[in-house]
Amino acid sequence: MKISALSAFAICMLAVLLISPPAKAQVNREKPDALQDLGITEKLGDHIPQDAKFVTSTGDTVMLGDLYEEGKPILLNPLYYECPMLCGLVLDGVFNVLEEVNWKPGKDFIVISFSIDPEEDAAVAAKAKENYLGDKDSTINTGWHFLTGSKKEINKVTEATGFRYKEVEETGEYAHSAAIMLLSPDGKITRYLYGISYDEFNVRNALYEAADGKIGSTVDKIVMYCYQYDPDSGSYVPVAINIMKLGGLATLIILGIFLAVLWLREKRNKPTSKTDIN
Repeated sequence: MKISALSAFAICMLAVLLISPPAKAQVNREKPDALQDLGITEKLGDHIPQDAKFVTSTGDTVMLGDLYEEGKPILLNPLYYECPMLCGLVLDGVFNVLEEVNWKPGKDFIVISFSIDPEEDAAVAAKAKENYLGDKDSTINTGWHFLTGSKKEINKVTEATGFRYKEVEETGEYAHSAAIMLLSPDGKITRYLYGISYDEFNVRNALYEAADGKIGSTVDKIVMYCYQYDPDSGSYVPVAINIMKLGGLATLIILGIFLAVLWLREKRNKPTSKTDIN
């Protein structure tokens, strides 16, 4: 279905009014004392190692590159499955927002959840996958991977993404930040999103950006043309210049239609001259 530029402009205007992220910051960036030496060093533009070896929830050994699919962006989710609180909240946040996004894991993009705890095995990953995806169809199940691995392989990925964590010796738990990363179809890091819950509009924009605009409907592409990521707010915000460009285009089209209507009306109303031949 073709959408006129006027309709596109109207969509952008509605997007600015209705879809804009709330003014209040989505993420609390204050770090607890336990996380002062941790955090994330963003490595936008770097690639994660495709040769990092992990074990799937079915017990198969794979390299990360084996999970890539042509044209599909990747949502990367570091966690550990038996985390008593934070990881479960992050995984809940990922699951909930992907329920809202119109695009579907496995069909439009890939999700890779990997454990940072080398003691966890395929059975633990399988239990977590069953808890979250047990009632989902095969497309989602094959497009969302729950992985475990050795400390060496885990560190390849965490170092490549700048995701710092450490084991708390007293409890055997892991201290870490809460974030997900968006990757291009070839594993290049394109965006970090922080927190334990994620805004659908931000995730959709980040997936679209990671795919270089190759997923989504025409309406999605028009709306997302009007937004770009703002690192200060941690969300996508309206881009005035792009909205103005669409506004200018819409104005020209409206003016052209108006002049065409006037010309056609004048042509219809103009009397036809007749020449009498005697």
